[in-house]
Amino acid sequence: MNQVNVCPTVEGAELDQVLLQLGRRLQADGYRFVTVTPLTHQRNNERPGNAVARDLRDVFGWSRPFEYNLLPEVETAALLENAIVSEQSGLLRSEVRWSSLGGQLFVHSAYPTVAQDSVFFGPDTYRFARAIEKHLHESRQPIRSAVDIGCGSGAGAILIALACREAQVQAVDINPAALRFTAVNAALAGVANVAAWHSDVLQGTSGDFDLIVANPPYMQDPQARAYRDGGGELGSALSVRIASEALARLAPGGSLLLYTGAPSVAGVDLFLSQAQPLVDVPGFQWTYEEVDPDVFGEELETPGYRQAERIAAVVLTVTRT
Repeated sequence: MNQVNVCPTVEGAELDQVLLQLGRRLQADGYRFVTVTPLTHQRNNERPGNAVARDLRDVFGWSRPFEYNLLPEVETAALLENAIVSEQSGLLRSEVRWSSLGGQLFVHSAYPTVAQDSVFFGPDTYRFARAIEKHLHESRQPIRSAVDIGCGSGAGAILIALACREAQVQAVDINPAALRFTAVNAALAGVANVAAWHSDVLQGTSGDFDLIVANPPYMQDPQARAYRDGGGELGSALSVRIASEALARLAPGGSLLLYTGAPSVAGVDLFLSQAQPLVDVPGFQWTYEEVDPDVFGEELETPGYRQAERIAAVVLTVTRT
């Protein structure tokens, strides 16, 4: 297996370096930002006085347009040259956001995340991180090899790498933007044991793993955007596929931790109804937890979710015995 070059051109390498330099600058300035749901983000930005950014949190957290003189001229020029900021109607706007998690900063896509290759970070990421930290605290299995499927910003892979410095951690995704952001975030976190690879689920990897984690897209998206669309069964198909492929790649004592969404129709959990036959077999132990019974409630107003009662955030943990 060949490692993907996440900086395939000179321009790409320069862009990554500028992003890393920006992250270090924000770190040194004590920048912190908790990324909220898109609706909460929208409501904040629509409040009077929030149309134009006043500080770095407004620029790189709230994705508000800003005036040229808000940042030093040299810094603004570098960000423009590398397409990290763009000009719109006489103002500038960052094309990326920076979010805080566990003392680290993570770069990801700016609000609103509408592009096909958007890299999402938000409340799901924080819940996913808590589930990983809990598992690492409670597990007695030594972690020598781990993989974060659909890594996005690389948050899961980096948390594992920070906690398990001897482990080799792969961060895999089909989205080149996710791999680039993961590489920057890993460098910013100071972890050398994370490698960003192109892989469709686990097809581009080899060997077995002591820990497999995933926080995949789990919505039914009419636009089929890769960062959001989980496929059939109201967005459950990709999560079921991940569970199926991951179970075959667990080392003895290894675990799958899958954080996803579970739509319910007429009281039936569509994800669990498909996943349970995969895990409720000899050789595996599993637990299933609703960590939030009601997320993305606004989706129930869309035609695709007309029959759904709710969408829950769940964690499926499966261990090979």
